[in-house]
Amino acid sequence: MSRSLLSLSATAILSGGTALADVPKVAVDIAPVHSLVARVMDGVGEPDLIVQPGASPHEYSLRPSEAAALQAADLVLWMGKDLTPWMEGAIDTLATNASVTTLLEADGVKLLDFREGALFEAHDHDDHEEHAKDDDHEEHASDKDHDHDHEEHAHDDHAGHDHGEHDPHAWLSPENASTWLNVIAAQLSAVDPGNAGSYFANASAARTEMEALSAEIKATLEPARGGSFIVFHDAYQYFESDFDFPASGAISISDASDPSPARIAEMQGRIREEGVDCVLAEPQFNAGLVAAVLDGTDANTGVIDPLGAMLEPGKALYPQLLLNMAKTLAECL
Repeated sequence: MSRSLLSLSATAILSGGTALADVPKVAVDIAPVHSLVARVMDGVGEPDLIVQPGASPHEYSLRPSEAAALQAADLVLWMGKDLTPWMEGAIDTLATNASVTTLLEADGVKLLDFREGALFEAHDHDDHEEHAKDDDHEEHASDKDHDHDHEEHAHDDHAGHDHGEHDPHAWLSPENASTWLNVIAAQLSAVDPGNAGSYFANASAARTEMEALSAEIKATLEPARGGSFIVFHDAYQYFESDFDFPASGAISISDASDPSPARIAEMQGRIREEGVDCVLAEPQFNAGLVAAVLDGTDANTGVIDPLGAMLEPGKALYPQLLLNMAKTLAECL
């Protein structure tokens, strides 16, 4: 009997080892998307994170372990070259055997155009042209007819920062996150059909959780609705759009260059003239620039984090990231 039990135990161990070995190796670019993938893979496996929390995704030097993760990957999920332009070459060179999914190109994803200038005009987000990748759309009239009242700031706006037509910070929309959960489950199932049921069940549960998260964020922001705030750089319009909570402007449109003295003076004037309540810094960038903008004003300040720099990577990061943003806004306003 003991030999039979031993044989059964050995078989179970070997079977378990085979199952574990069959779990796909998945590489993900940034922590918020890694969190969504980890939620869909919950109970099956763990994805590898390429860009570590606190680092800028726009410019990054791969560590050996991250290069190895790309090289071993069966599946790569990334936002796209508009966010991580350097990663396109890394994927082409290292992830030669991987299936690659660019989330900004997924069907049904809401995309917003970059805003021009440091000061954002108040508008109804219904009037702001939004796009889904499965819709045919024409170029914005703003490409031809936009009134460039702030042309003198164009160098500040985009110096050293090549970008495509759309703002790549699309993960800050829970609507987009819900869309991606299905995309992630489908892509995982394609490389690992044996666990497809788990992936789609996890994605379904996560979409329900996303609805609850959005309701909690709305409740958190409600007492501060009507307040005005300025951000360090223009990364938050997807969050603003989902929750109808628009920013008044950004100290720097691009996070690739510091704002000029003229830009800082312009923002100080906006804060004083319009009674802006809050100026938000980010953990990755120079706090001294925010202090300079605040000088001589009565605005409050806080630190808002679009990437989860201070959070532990994993399935809990994404909801905590967005809830922290809402709480920071509400407290600052």
